This record gives sequence, C-alpha cells and structure tokens, in this order.
Amino acid sequence: MIIDCHGHYTTAPAAHTGWREAQLAAYAAGDPAPAYPRLSDDEIRESIEANQLRLQRERGTDLTLFSPRASAMGHHEGDLAVSTRWAQVSNDLIARVVELFPDNFAGVAQLPQTAGDPLDAAVAELRRVVDLGFVGLNLNPDPSGGHWTAPPLTDPYWFPIYEAMCELDVPAMVHVSASCNPAFHATGAHYLNADTTAFMQLLQGDLFTQFPELRLVIPHGGGAVPYHWGRYRGLADMLGRPPLQDHLMGNVFFDTCVYHQPGIDLLTSVIDARNVLFGSEMVGAVRGIDPTTGHYFDDTLRYVERSPLTESQRLAVCEGNARAVYPLLDRRLPPTSAS
Repeated sequence: MIIDCHGHYTTAPAAHTGWREAQLAAYAAGDPAPAYPRLSDDEIRESIEANQLRLQRERGTDLTLFSPRASAMGHHEGDLAVSTRWAQVSNDLIARVVELFPDNFAGVAQLPQTAGDPLDAAVAELRRVVDLGFVGLNLNPDPSGGHWTAPPLTDPYWFPIYEAMCELDVPAMVHVSASCNPAFHATGAHYLNADTTAFMQLLQGDLFTQFPELRLVIPHGGGAVPYHWGRYRGLADMLGRPPLQDHLMGNVFFDTCVYHQPGIDLLTSVIDARNVLFGSEMVGAVRGIDPTTGHYFDDTLRYVERSPLTESQRLAVCEGNARAVYPLLDRRLPPTSAS
C-alpha cells in the first residue's frame, strides 16, 4: 500500500469557497455569516473523481491523508469565531469525502487559530473530528500569515494542543496557511520558511522531554533542513543541545513533497528513512509538467522509486512510517504484507 501523508482538498466545490468569501465579507460589514450551502454527494464526487482519485489511480498510490486546503485556512482573516466556523465546515466537508471514498482518503483536520488567542477552540475541534474518525491535524505555527507574532512551538502557549494530541494519539503536520506579507510568496517562500523555522525552534528547545509521545511532521521535505543538515548538527552542538538524532528525530518527520529527483535523493541520503513519509501534496503547490522529464512535478512517487533507498526502506517510507506516525490510521487498515 502507498500512503500519501500530504493531500489537500484544493478542488472543493465552488459553493464551499464561495461561502468563505461571503463569510469574510459579512464579518467585515459587521453582519452575521450566511447559512452554509447544501452540497450534494454528486458535487463532492465530481470534485474528487476527476482530480485526486484520478491521479491516485494514474500514479499508483492508494490512500491519501486529506485535509482542507492549507492556503485557504486563512487564520489571519476574521476573528476566532470566524476561524472556528470555517474550520468546522471545512472539516465536515473532509468527513464527507472520507465517507464517500473510505478506501482512498483519511481525514486530517484544520484547526481554528487566531494569533494571540488561546487554543481552547482548537482543542475542542480536534476532539470533535477525532470522534468523526480523523487521524491527524494541521497546526499553523504562524496564524498571523507571515508576520510571525506567535510564540515558538516550544512555548507553553502551545501545550494545550500538545496535551490533547498525546491523549488522542494523533500527530500534527506543521503547516502554515497563506501569506498576507508581500515579502513572502506563499508556496515559494512562506511554506519553506515555516518548515525551516519550525525545525530550528524545536532544536533550540526541549519540547520532547516534556512531551515524549508527541509526533510532528514537517512538510515539503523539511524546508532547508536536509540541505543544511551539517549546519543544524553544528548549531545543536554550539547551543548545547543533544545530537539531533537523540534530540528531535524520535519525534520529527519529513515528507517527500520535493519536486525533483536530486532533492529526493538528497533527502533520503541525509535523513534516516525512519523519519521520511511519502507525500505528494497533489493537487497542490506545483501542478505543471517538468519539461526536463515530461512528468508532473508533483508525481513524487516516481522520485521515491528511483531514490537510493533499499527495498525495506522504500516500504517504510511509502507505508510503514505513516502507520507508525498515524496510529489511528493504522488501526483502520488491514495488516501490512510484512506483518
């Protein structure tokens, strides 16, 4: 089985995204938000079958951990009540996708977050969606949308969500949303900046001595981290931190959303295979065809299959690691062939 740990509902029906626009317009005008529209099963099927499901079949993957569109989480827009309602309707839509396609998708949640506000609403929404069968969550380390007003991920501000994650046995993908700072392009800069920043915050702290069961997935291949692995090893030494393998890598994982072969080769050569989960982000940040290969940039399974991994390592990257990091997912799947 090929498990894609990183998929977003980027093809959600137009009525869903239209309601979000109306919700934000109502907030700006000081009016109540309109009622959420009724979406038929056929509308949802059409949005999935022609896109993610088609690509799963064409590219040879089996199951996608599926969350609301990351760039549309928009935690910097509106207030906490707006964010809470948007998270609820977005997660409910993911739940309907999973109900319609249970063999192809598993739910991962968007949380209500607003810079400076407590995380009570996020904890409540996480509990709600786990009851709906979700297996993980996306956690935005920068709800300000590119201005980085939130405390680092090691700060006690975040502990309520970590406590709930450990209790419920769910991991988080550390994933920002859109950038409202014109200095940072969302997918080309803000995302990768955030991945790198999150890793450095974790390196500087001792989060996993306080939460030894906490599991965090840093997407997009870990940002700059694998490319500068020697820098981070050296910084850990300079800052008096334990070696990275002992300090972080029992709890931190990277995905394979890296869109060329040399990048995947570097990732899988530098980072232990136990810490790498297959992910594609399709249909996502980069949707075109690479003119040098004739294949889609985000067809990352091709790169993994050609990477310098042994067969057992490849099986771990493509299936086993996802089962270990997302145990609620593992409990709903049949045993692996290696079991």
